[in-house]
Amino acid sequence: MSYIAHIETYIVDIPTIRPHKLSVTSMAVQSMVIVRVRDNEGREGVGEGTTIGGLAYGPESPESIKLNIDTYFVQHLLNQPLNNIKKLMLAIDKSCRGNAIAKSAIETALLDLQGKILGVPVSTLLGGACNSHLPCLWVLASGDTEQDIEEARALIAERRHNVFKLKIGSRHYKDDVAHVGRIKATLGDEISIRVDVNQAWDEPTASLAMAALQEVGVDLVEQPTPARDFSTLARLAQKFHMPILADESVLDATDGVNLSRAGFGGAVALKIAKAGGLTGALNLASVCHGAGFGLYGGTMLEGTIGTVASLHAWAALPKIQWGTEMFGPLLQKDDIVKVPLTYANNGVEIPTLPGLGVEIDEDKFSQYVRK
Repeated sequence: MSYIAHIETYIVDIPTIRPHKLSVTSMAVQSMVIVRVRDNEGREGVGEGTTIGGLAYGPESPESIKLNIDTYFVQHLLNQPLNNIKKLMLAIDKSCRGNAIAKSAIETALLDLQGKILGVPVSTLLGGACNSHLPCLWVLASGDTEQDIEEARALIAERRHNVFKLKIGSRHYKDDVAHVGRIKATLGDEISIRVDVNQAWDEPTASLAMAALQEVGVDLVEQPTPARDFSTLARLAQKFHMPILADESVLDATDGVNLSRAGFGGAVALKIAKAGGLTGALNLASVCHGAGFGLYGGTMLEGTIGTVASLHAWAALPKIQWGTEMFGPLLQKDDIVKVPLTYANNGVEIPTLPGLGVEIDEDKFSQYVRK
């Protein structure tokens, strides 16, 4: 029987192709925690735990993810059999509170290893892939209107993306609306424009801004108000025909239930990082489906390993109404895998090789690993 023989964690720092501006921070380097799990026969599974901007976005940082896996998680995994991942994750959940991103990295590595042992892709372990190609948007986050327009036009011409999201909320809402409206008017009605506010507005500001955004043709507004204020999010959703996407508000299935009880109607961003792994994200998807929420495949700007893990989960969903934003690897100047993902036809292909379907490039890994 295969059992876990060795676990190592590393922090990998890769520069981004341009500064990526959010309402809470601006980042020029993405730092990822890479987990490498080996069994007693030398086979390896890999996982990734990634957040945005250190501690600017949430309670976990790359340093805390690595430290907590090394200090608290590993003792529950070493020498344990690999035939029951759910049991292993339950043991970690019982003894370690929170740390959803760290748990996601571990579950990903275990699923990758199990898939390789069985000779099947991770999506098969999740019930099977319903899709081989998923839509993928691109985030225009330079903050400069003309630069964003030029960037979007190039990507449209390449047929790499035809849906774009803009990060707003760090300046006065009227300036944001002017920025978004100019881009929408220039790119035209065939191109979908969405915005992500990252909780930057209070309810009065959100009401004014959303009315203006609706007028200029925005298709979706992501997390306009603070995460735990479910009632405000519900009131705004009832006020506008432009849908709201709940992101930071919904971490797990319990949040999905509570948001439904508050009267929310809209869509929910699934993220394996905030749900503690692929299983948790799919559990949340089931709750959202029952509540009538649309589904959206979200990202924490992961590299290829974390992005592929998410794609295997999203591929297992019969329907993902709002597509995905699994563009993280494209934001980075380089990669640590031998064969990158294929982005074409306004979307991304789902790998079909055993496990995650990617392999680490050891030279690149050594170049970017934090010493």
